[in-house]
Amino acid sequence: MTQVWRCTGLWWGEDGPVLGWEGGRRSGVGRGKRVAFAVVGGGVRTCVGARGHACPVRAEVSGRSTGARCEECARLDRAHSVAADTVADDPRPYRVYLSWFGPGLVKVGITAAERGSARLLEQGAVSFSWLGRGPLMAARRAEELLRAALRVPDRIPYAGKRVVRAALPPAGERVAELAELHARAVALDGWPESLERAPFRAVDHSAVFGLDGLPRADGVVSELVAGGVLSGEVLAAAGPDLHLLTGRGVLVLDTRLMTGWELTAATRDEVTVPVRKMGEAEVQDGLF
Repeated sequence: MTQVWRCTGLWWGEDGPVLGWEGGRRSGVGRGKRVAFAVVGGGVRTCVGARGHACPVRAEVSGRSTGARCEECARLDRAHSVAADTVADDPRPYRVYLSWFGPGLVKVGITAAERGSARLLEQGAVSFSWLGRGPLMAARRAEELLRAALRVPDRIPYAGKRVVRAALPPAGERVAELAELHARAVALDGWPESLERAPFRAVDHSAVFGLDGLPRADGVVSELVAGGVLSGEVLAAAGPDLHLLTGRGVLVLDTRLMTGWELTAATRDEVTVPVRKMGEAEVQDGLF
């Protein structure tokens, strides 16, 4: 009998990126690993639920959706999301950060202090620096202040991040752009008194992601389909994206597209899922 797996997403741990599977199994997908799977033929993609609860109706969802949630489960997930600004009473300390994804692609954000740099890895931030630490609402007010004063967004679409990964400037230029913005940020008036400013310390993820020498991608997997096959060697992993060397060139797979499908090990070394050219319009229904 063919073993069937349901992916729960890509996670960043101490040992690098891993794919999670229902039942607790994890598969490392670091550089040099091979990814090869087939979508169960005749199957449909079903909602992954929200907040640890299964979708009560196992609703069918679009193959292009990165959220893999039906409308009701997406609403429930957002209702408990700090990122969506729907939680105001979280007592944990939070950190404000500046993250760099490419020349001119800098965002400001917040993350629970206990998570460390996990959020930055999940977003695919090439470089970042902390700006401050304090209560949630103080961190949120600082985020709004910095977004307006520095004219930087709190979200950057993944399409923009992918285009620049294979042509990044030297580390020194990345640090310099971050340092200039950090200096302007901490000098601003209006910082909440309860938010402690942090000194500039750049952290670079290019080696962790495997971006050094990364070739330009030829295309991006636009969706998975029943019966589709994808096989390739991991060249890099950044955020939820895997850059794969395949028989059709270098392709980027957003692993969020894998969730909700029933998958099996591929028996053929090929690519039969839909692929679009790098830079073409895509559906963006997830944050950051």
